[in-house]
Amino acid sequence: MSAHLLVAPIILPLLVGAIQLLVGDRRPGLKSALGLASCVTLLGISIALLRMAGDPPGGGSLGGVYRIGDWAAPFAIVLVADRLSAVMVTLTAVLGLATLQFSLRRWARIGPHFHPLFQFLLMGLNGAFLTGDLFNLFVFFEVLLAASYGLAMHGSGPRRVGAGLHYIVINLVASMLFLIGVSLIFGVTGTLNMAALAEQIPKVPENTRNLLHAGAAILGVAFLVKAAMWPLGFWLPRTYDAAAPPVAAMFTIMTKLGIYVLLRLSLLLFGDEAGPSAGFGDQWLMIGGAATLVVGMIGMLAAKDLGQIAGYSLLVSAGTLLGAVGFGDPAVTTGAMFYLIASTLGAAAFFLLAGVIAPDGDDEIDDVQVLEAYNPNNAPLFSEEDERIVSISAPAAVLSAAFLACTLMVAGLPPFSGFLAKFAMLSPMLDAQARPPIPGSGVVLFALIILSSLCALIAMVRAGIQIFWADPDRKFPTVRLYEIAPVLGLLGVCLILTFVAEGPISYMRGVADQVHSASTYVSGVLPQGPRP
Repeated sequence: MSAHLLVAPIILPLLVGAIQLLVGDRRPGLKSALGLASCVTLLGISIALLRMAGDPPGGGSLGGVYRIGDWAAPFAIVLVADRLSAVMVTLTAVLGLATLQFSLRRWARIGPHFHPLFQFLLMGLNGAFLTGDLFNLFVFFEVLLAASYGLAMHGSGPRRVGAGLHYIVINLVASMLFLIGVSLIFGVTGTLNMAALAEQIPKVPENTRNLLHAGAAILGVAFLVKAAMWPLGFWLPRTYDAAAPPVAAMFTIMTKLGIYVLLRLSLLLFGDEAGPSAGFGDQWLMIGGAATLVVGMIGMLAAKDLGQIAGYSLLVSAGTLLGAVGFGDPAVTTGAMFYLIASTLGAAAFFLLAGVIAPDGDDEIDDVQVLEAYNPNNAPLFSEEDERIVSISAPAAVLSAAFLACTLMVAGLPPFSGFLAKFAMLSPMLDAQARPPIPGSGVVLFALIILSSLCALIAMVRAGIQIFWADPDRKFPTVRLYEIAPVLGLLGVCLILTFVAEGPISYMRGVADQVHSASTYVSGVLPQGPRP
């Protein structure tokens, strides 16, 4: 039974989405109930996968390998559950449950087919995280992209449709690059199974190694588009700002899909055990990560509304993670994985909160009243008002408290887990034994990450002042429990991770040990002994 658990995160949303299509719009309550049941079940399955990957059955190196058709790899499709894929599936389930709950009463009804598209997106994401070969990575990649196209334009409107069409064109180009890169890799090695590739790459003849590197570079560009590395990520802030809040919140995991694939391929195919190809692309990841950090910081300081700030904060997190992946140190990878979780949950909560604060998408803050400098001559005019008790409406109190928590998360400040994650990632960068691919790049990356926290704090505090203080006549919308609960839930998970940080960081240390050991993955996926 535990072996079949690996295919459940793919089959379940596929079946639920198909049933929702058959139900149609006649019974919206049934569609919502099916979606919620699917997300709750996926969360339970993902937790079981976490436990299974953390304590492999039978003393194996991986949590589980599912061989479709019972054919052994590399001759058949395999699904692989190691610690990294289990973490990503669990993160997807948490986001899916929170964003679907947020969307049920209002956002899911502003356009057709939201629920089946949402389930197909979950299916594609889970499949991409669990697959063990590049061909099926492309298949699941296309499934989730097809669903994301409909979700990006969900609710229509000129701004949303324009940004959605832009998003579609960019990803079609990325898919074309994906196919070209995969074709070149298959032409050189004769396989697309990741474990078999890790075994074959050190043995590639020198006269075809450059062709292999060209294919890997083209494939990497396709996922750097998804990871939003500068200058390939120019589409992200506009698209996420224009999308419906629950859609933008769910899309935060899609940028991390690009990071996941780059981490997997960089360390599995071009890690220390890759022979002459070891370390291929690491320098470019470091440079691209630093450039993306700089662009994200500038964008956050220049942003005019909450959606744009949230979008550029994703660029900052993407740049941080790209630099950490390029660093190639297990200790840095440990902190980076913890940071990936914290930054994704924080950004998703921020997108949802922006949808509550500005329910109609009109959260422009550049035209609001500017705070006036204090003038003591005007004190008598306000003396009577100052003696009265200042009252804060319940919606403003709840929203301002949630906004403060999002500010601390996005900026990576205590008491939330983002601070511990950044500390765990930054501390090894200055270790004397650390060997980054570019000498001195660890110090530069360290300084940029610290500076990005300051820029995020400035941007968020400025927006908070203009929203909650500068306009005394601002009318806040009614805070509905079904919308604010997912926001508080995501922030609560971030806070809990702070108090139980030892356990998650220990698990992430196991993740880093696995992904930095290609032989562990290969021995767990490929059959031992001679193969035909």
